Amino acid sequence: MNFSTMEYFVILAEERNFTKAAERLHITQQSLSSHIANLENDLGCQLVVRRSPLQLTFAGEMMLQYAESFHKEYTDMVHEFHDISQRQFGILHVGTSATRARTILPDVICSFQQLFPNICVDLSEAPNSSLFKQLQEGKLDLVIAVFPKKIPGIALREYYQEEVVLLIQKEMFHSICGTDADKYMQCFKEGDFRGLSKCPFVLGGVDDIDGRIGRALFDRNGIKKPAVKAISHSMGPLLALCLQGVGACFCPENLARSSLTAEQFNSLLLFQIDKDAQYPVSFGYQINSYQWSIIEAFMTCAQSKTEKCL
Repeated sequence: MNFSTMEYFVILAEERNFTKAAERLHITQQSLSSHIANLENDLGCQLVVRRSPLQLTFAGEMMLQYAESFHKEYTDMVHEFHDISQRQFGILHVGTSATRARTILPDVICSFQQLFPNICVDLSEAPNSSLFKQLQEGKLDLVIAVFPKKIPGIALREYYQEEVVLLIQKEMFHSICGTDADKYMQCFKEGDFRGLSKCPFVLGGVDDIDGRIGRALFDRNGIKKPAVKAISHSMGPLLALCLQGVGACFCPENLARSSLTAEQFNSLLLFQIDKDAQYPVSFGYQINSYQWSIIEAFMTCAQSKTEKCL
């Protein structure tokens, strides 16, 4: 039994498949099977039922608890000695939404790499609920998202303020409003969006921040049956549809500015909604007995880079 065996068993339990686990570990299936067989011989117990999908025995479930705890302690130990020796290398697992991964993090990772060239940033893109679960399970070191007020075992640090705004293609707006365009524009600027009953929309999902803010705006302004032309959990398609005049969309202003060209952005009208459309984007990381300094370094680099851009 050795350090690697603990990691191998954890990954096998996650994948429930020798081939997929071996690919993830970058070893041969034969080597992985040999490690698990040797572990079973050492313990005198069968740990896995070799079928598809693979199953853990009762002894295997017990072993998984020890292996996960050992693997976490071993990872913390490696990070601490890397900090002591100042020889930083390894993998930093960062999770965020697909939109932020494309618009905010490329510049951040580029700056971070200049400081820590031997650290690989493994970037995961997923919905918030999945990111929070992976963070709690220790599969991610750092998550950038809009968090609920408190998640057990997770520390939060505010990154930047984000604001969802209403974007409408100029040509579509004037086509819908006609001679009343100036009147509706003034109403929207004053927070009266009842005129949107005539407007088509492309919306985020009910669990997405932009989708929730948009639907709340409909409720406040008595728009019971908005003309929704498309729904997506990804901001990229929504912005593309908005630019083509398919419908107005609700989008974080900073993401629209960073992902659109100046010409594209200038083809849109932007309306602020209200203070409820403003919220903090935060870093989230596990509260561990030892905190790897690279996590702090990445957060500091991200804040420095983003403050210059916002």
